[in-house]
Amino acid sequence: MMTPRERILTAARRGKPDRIPLDMWCTGEVRDRLLKHFGVDTQKALWGKLHLDKIVGVSPKYVGPPERVLPDGTKQVPPWWATVRIIDYGTGSYEERIGWALKDATTLDELEQFPWPSADWYDFSTIEAQCDAWPEHAIEGCYTAPFYFQNHLRGLDQGCMDLVAEPDITAFILGKITDFCWEYANRFFESGRGKIHITQVTDDYGSQSNLMISAAAYRRWFKPIQKKFIDLAHANGILVMHHDDGAIRPILPDLVELGVDILNPIQHVCPGMEMAGLKRDFGKSLCFHGAVDNQQVLPYGSAEDVRREVRDCMSTLGANGGYILAPCHNIQPVSPTENIIAMYETAWAEGWY
Repeated sequence: MMTPRERILTAARRGKPDRIPLDMWCTGEVRDRLLKHFGVDTQKALWGKLHLDKIVGVSPKYVGPPERVLPDGTKQVPPWWATVRIIDYGTGSYEERIGWALKDATTLDELEQFPWPSADWYDFSTIEAQCDAWPEHAIEGCYTAPFYFQNHLRGLDQGCMDLVAEPDITAFILGKITDFCWEYANRFFESGRGKIHITQVTDDYGSQSNLMISAAAYRRWFKPIQKKFIDLAHANGILVMHHDDGAIRPILPDLVELGVDILNPIQHVCPGMEMAGLKRDFGKSLCFHGAVDNQQVLPYGSAEDVRREVRDCMSTLGANGGYILAPCHNIQPVSPTENIIAMYETAWAEGWY
């Protein structure tokens, strides 16, 4: 029997562990419901009930300028000072961005005046101890997402238009983001002292049907930044996970060229993301993480539908290794408890090599 760490890292390196490793992302409401269902008090105990190998995240303590509470009850939150509020969708709540600090900026002088974040706003001194607290688990740390961070500052609509209409503003903002993330990542990895196994160099370029931006825009603006951070991770002996929802097939060859190790979340219902094609064309280069459909099957299917979905994922993406089974994003509160249990019980029972 492998440990969870051995199982995850073997699959992440496209090898074949003793069984397909299991991971989970879920909302707080789902976590609390599962804890109550199983009658346990800790997430670790919950992982045991679901047979999870669970990649564990570590992070520094934020010690920078505090968030700003506005008169209407919304907040401006660091490090990008977007305005957020909690929105209740009936079955669950999310903290959503409703305002962007630099959305209306039109000059480089306005950008210069912005309080750009510093790695000094974070205390990295506990990173190694956090890693040591999970000796049997794969450790993930540091998150670099230039397009995502740009959209925290400009909003998605303006951020996308900037790539074409405002090259000077785009170059300035991405330069500032890169400078901050570079210092942050270097301090993070140094503090981990070789005990961080996986990092995210990531973004969200995909929609339900295609890329949100052109492949040319991705290659001009974001691919060079990602290369810088992927090379840094590999120089520190760290594997790279790239999270990207939706239909991103046009840039998968770019991600392989950059050296991405793990691709998440495999939204296989989207055009070009069919599992058999992904495994055939990219299985020698990428470990696949996720894939269990949580738009239709997990929330609205029967337990037998879920078991069928899990078997399809394991037989296709999991053939000869290189697969970590998980939902294709956070499990939402609309997903019945019995379906979540069916997913992991089926994978546990039938996922042995």
